[in-house]
Amino acid sequence: MSDNWIVQNLQNALSTWNEKLAEIWTLLTQLPEDFRGGGIWQVILNIHGAIQGIGLDLVVLFFLVGAVKTCSSVAELKRPEKAMMMFIRFALAKSIVVYGLELMLAVFSIMQGLITTIMRTAGLHSSAALALPGEMITAIEECGFFESIPLWAVTIIGSLVITILSFLIIMSVYGRFFKLYMYTAIAPVPLSAFAGEPTQSIGISFLKSYAAVCMEGAIIILACVIFSAFSTAPPELAAGAAPVAMVWSYIGELIFNMLILVGAVKMADHLVKEMMGL
Repeated sequence: MSDNWIVQNLQNALSTWNEKLAEIWTLLTQLPEDFRGGGIWQVILNIHGAIQGIGLDLVVLFFLVGAVKTCSSVAELKRPEKAMMMFIRFALAKSIVVYGLELMLAVFSIMQGLITTIMRTAGLHSSAALALPGEMITAIEECGFFESIPLWAVTIIGSLVITILSFLIIMSVYGRFFKLYMYTAIAPVPLSAFAGEPTQSIGISFLKSYAAVCMEGAIIILACVIFSAFSTAPPELAAGAAPVAMVWSYIGELIFNMLILVGAVKMADHLVKEMMGL
């Protein structure tokens, strides 16, 4: 590493960004039960199991409410075909609540396969590391004391912005994991709504929303792949340009691309909801 303070400051900022981006790629390919050693997942499973009893009680309640609203009289319930349909609905609703966790994990597994396919097709298994161009490092190191003063200001501002953006993007990915855990923990309650025809839309909406959270990972991976393609392209540095202009141009373009990536990650949930009609 260079002994120049300006170069070190920029390299440290880029190192922080590289670490957070590499962590994103790891998180998006990680199973919920492996996250943070699996301790959080075990807590979620315990909560899910405790709420499952409430979900089964709600199955009975939603079933009775649905039967009252869909059947005009008791005589209609005595019809074999109607009684069979009601029995099948009740049995399916109970099964969805009991085996809802397996259903949700299957949906998550499908979306993880989508993420893996995108990564394999892009030919990337980790984020491309950003590094200062060699000619920029040389130009900075050759600057005198007074020439370095404006570089200090540009470097401090640029490094601060890059560091903030790196934490913003990782927070969005951690937020996705929090949503996955919350959906899994509370699942028996909305899934119990399948027991009644008038309330089944609640269960359908829940499953679609959960699938949207799972699909967010694919959108985030796509945004990271596109960013990596932009960031690994050789920067256009004007020959003979002043070091401060060179650094300002490079950092400005880099931060612009980072802002686009952070914006794409932040809007991933809205984009997926639009795709799924939520």
